[in-house]
Amino acid sequence: MKGFIFGLSAIIAISLFGGCASTQPVGLLFTDASLPVTATSAGSSNKEGTATCTSFLGLVALGDCSVEAAAKAGNISSIKSVDNKVFSVLGLYSTYTTVVKGN
Repeated sequence: MKGFIFGLSAIIAISLFGGCASTQPVGLLFTDASLPVTATSAGSSNKEGTATCTSFLGLVALGDCSVEAAAKAGNISSIKSVDNKVFSVLGLYSTYTTVVKGN
Protein backbone atom coordinates (compact mmCIF):
# COMPACT_ATOMS: atom_id res chain seq x y z
CA MET A 1 0.00 0.00 0.00
CA LYS A 2 2.87 2.39 0.77
CA GLY A 3 4.28 1.72 -2.70
CA PHE A 4 0.97 2.57 -4.35
CA ILE A 5 0.62 5.82 -2.41
CA PHE A 6 4.23 6.76 -3.18
CA GLY A 7 3.73 6.00 -6.89
CA LEU A 8 0.50 7.99 -7.05
CA SER A 9 2.16 10.90 -5.24
CA ALA A 10 5.06 10.82 -7.70
CA ILE A 11 2.70 10.90 -10.70
CA ILE A 12 0.77 13.84 -9.24
CA ALA A 13 3.99 15.73 -8.49
CA ILE A 14 5.31 15.16 -12.01
CA SER A 15 2.00 16.34 -13.48
CA LEU A 16 1.96 19.46 -11.32
CA PHE A 17 5.55 20.50 -11.97
CA GLY A 18 5.68 19.32 -15.58
CA GLY A 19 2.98 21.79 -16.64
CA CYS A 20 4.94 24.76 -15.34
CA ALA A 21 7.40 24.71 -18.24
CA SER A 22 4.85 24.01 -20.96
CA THR A 23 4.06 26.45 -23.76
CA GLN A 24 0.62 24.85 -24.17
CA PRO A 25 -2.36 25.41 -21.91
CA VAL A 26 -2.36 22.42 -19.58
CA GLY A 27 -5.23 21.58 -17.28
CA LEU A 28 -4.34 19.37 -14.35
CA LEU A 29 -7.48 17.25 -14.74
CA PHE A 30 -8.39 17.64 -18.41
CA THR A 31 -7.12 19.48 -21.48
CA ASP A 32 -8.73 19.64 -24.92
CA ALA A 33 -7.40 22.69 -26.78
CA SER A 34 -6.59 23.75 -30.34
CA LEU A 35 -3.70 26.17 -30.73
CA PRO A 36 -2.50 28.23 -33.70
CA VAL A 37 1.17 27.93 -34.63
CA THR A 38 1.71 29.75 -37.91
CA ALA A 39 0.11 30.77 -41.20
CA THR A 40 1.55 31.81 -44.54
CA SER A 41 0.33 33.83 -47.48
CA ALA A 42 0.06 30.69 -49.62
CA GLY A 43 -3.19 30.40 -51.58
CA SER A 44 -6.24 28.45 -50.53
CA SER A 45 -5.84 25.18 -48.71
CA ASN A 46 -7.79 22.14 -49.84
CA LYS A 47 -5.69 19.42 -48.18
CA GLU A 48 -5.11 18.58 -44.54
CA GLY A 49 -2.60 16.27 -42.91
CA THR A 50 -2.16 15.29 -39.27
CA ALA A 51 0.58 13.69 -37.20
CA THR A 52 0.13 12.60 -33.57
CA CYS A 53 2.36 11.84 -30.58
CA THR A 54 1.02 9.98 -27.55
CA SER A 55 2.16 10.19 -23.94
CA PHE A 56 1.50 7.67 -21.18
CA LEU A 57 1.65 8.67 -17.51
CA GLY A 58 3.58 11.78 -18.49
CA LEU A 59 6.64 9.54 -18.50
CA VAL A 60 6.77 7.95 -21.96
CA ALA A 61 6.01 9.73 -25.23
CA LEU A 62 5.91 8.03 -28.64
CA GLY A 63 5.26 9.11 -32.20
CA ASP A 64 6.25 11.65 -34.81
CA CYS A 65 4.11 14.79 -34.60
CA SER A 66 6.38 16.97 -36.72
CA VAL A 67 5.17 19.39 -39.38
CA GLU A 68 7.01 17.30 -41.96
CA ALA A 69 5.15 14.12 -40.94
CA ALA A 70 1.77 15.91 -41.02
CA ALA A 71 2.48 17.43 -44.46
CA LYS A 72 3.56 14.04 -45.79
CA ALA A 73 0.40 12.40 -44.41
CA GLY A 74 -1.74 14.96 -46.25
CA ASN A 75 0.40 14.91 -49.41
CA ILE A 76 1.01 18.65 -48.97
CA SER A 77 3.89 20.45 -50.66
CA SER A 78 2.81 24.08 -50.07
CA ILE A 79 1.86 24.76 -46.43
CA LYS A 80 -0.85 27.35 -45.66
CA SER A 81 -1.17 26.93 -41.89
CA VAL A 82 -0.01 24.82 -38.95
CA ASP A 83 -2.08 24.24 -35.82
CA ASN A 84 -1.73 22.00 -32.78
CA LYS A 85 -4.31 20.08 -30.80
CA VAL A 86 -3.61 19.01 -27.22
CA PHE A 87 -5.68 16.41 -25.36
CA SER A 88 -4.92 15.13 -21.87
CA VAL A 89 -6.77 13.29 -19.13
CA LEU A 90 -5.17 13.58 -15.69
CA GLY A 91 -1.75 13.55 -17.36
CA LEU A 92 -2.16 9.79 -17.58
CA TYR A 93 -3.01 9.75 -21.27
CA SER A 94 -2.19 12.64 -23.60
CA THR A 95 -2.02 13.28 -27.34
CA TYR A 96 -0.37 16.12 -29.21
CA THR A 97 -1.50 16.48 -32.82
CA THR A 98 0.02 18.72 -35.50
CA VAL A 99 -2.46 19.77 -38.19
CA VAL A 100 -1.07 21.09 -41.49
CA LYS A 101 -3.27 22.65 -44.18
CA GLY A 102 -2.16 23.50 -47.70
CA ASN A 103 -1.86 22.16 -51.23
